[in-house]
Amino acid sequence: MVTDPEVLDQLHRDHANALWAYVVRLTNDRAFAQDIVQETMLRAWREGITDASDTNATSARAWLFTVARRLVIDEARSARRRREVVAEALPDGHTGDQVDAVFDAALIVDALTSLSPPHREVVVRAYYGRATVTEIAADIGVPPGTVKSRMHYGMRALRLALQERGVTR
Repeated sequence: MVTDPEVLDQLHRDHANALWAYVVRLTNDRAFAQDIVQETMLRAWREGITDASDTNATSARAWLFTVARRLVIDEARSARRRREVVAEALPDGHTGDQVDAVFDAALIVDALTSLSPPHREVVVRAYYGRATVTEIAADIGVPPGTVKSRMHYGMRALRLALQERGVTR
């Protein structure tokens, strides 16, 4: 194994730029080409490849290019590469698992069914229909004060029903 840093530096100076250009031509990916050059130089270090003599220089260069080409081929054939999908932009955000949302919705529906029909109607129209007190009063034909009262007692009953089902504040 070659341990002399000067020999390894010279090998890098002599071949890294040409090797990088070669890999860029193969892959059209500058960052990936840099990774391949780095891995190739690491393998050269492990194998003890040097340019100590003029006759060895040609064989070292050929060895480096062969290793780089094989690394590119191996990466193209890898399972990781086949499963990766290149996206133009990152997704907006993590959506996460929707299981909790489904269970929460079922829990709320169950709690809403425990309310009296007048209280449930006002709560559902206000929170799910986004209707104002005036709109709800006009729709169901009761005074706005009655809507406010039903909303207050309906929300209180809903809070109690959710607490009974294990939902705490």
